[in-house]
Amino acid sequence: MSARDEVLARIRSALGPSSAPPDVPRSYSHTGSLSSEPLLDLLTERLVDYKATVHRCEPSAVAATVASLVDGRVLVPPSFSLPGATVDAAFSPVELDSFDTVVTACAAACAQTGTIVLDGSPDQGRRAISLVPDRHVCVVRADQVVETVPELLARLDPTRPLTFISGPSATSDIELQRVEGVHGPRTLIVVLAAL
Repeated sequence: MSARDEVLARIRSALGPSSAPPDVPRSYSHTGSLSSEPLLDLLTERLVDYKATVHRCEPSAVAATVASLVDGRVLVPPSFSLPGATVDAAFSPVELDSFDTVVTACAAACAQTGTIVLDGSPDQGRRAISLVPDRHVCVVRADQVVETVPELLARLDPTRPLTFISGPSATSDIELQRVEGVHGPRTLIVVLAAL
């Protein structure tokens, strides 16, 4: 018997006979109860908690609002129209790093957690463009916002490349000091298009 086999045999002996795994309670809320305005208020509150900036505007004012928030070199995905912006042409990570801002749409957002999800659709682009530039401006329509995580997951296609965003990229791994922009944009700006 090898040392490995001996150690595993002792662990099995200490654990005793195996039993069936316990049932996991699934009594959490599957649907939200908030109406439109409180739902958008909750999303805004959670995003601000995560140090994102939120700008609400009428759907007809999205282009003007986005234009007022960007400067320098701006990148957009293939089907996102923004005058003066460069359309992604499969730029390398080094080339992506030369852009100051990326502007995308989103697939859905969850108010309860303050999470925005991108799924690589043409108005969101490939994953790299939302991770390399230092500033990400994301347009969220009111009809894309749901209250709970189960509602969010029901709206998403699990076969698509999903990116979940809850505020700017940050970590507190080193001496518990928060550092932003470690593995994604340092700044997240959300344009919330609502009536």
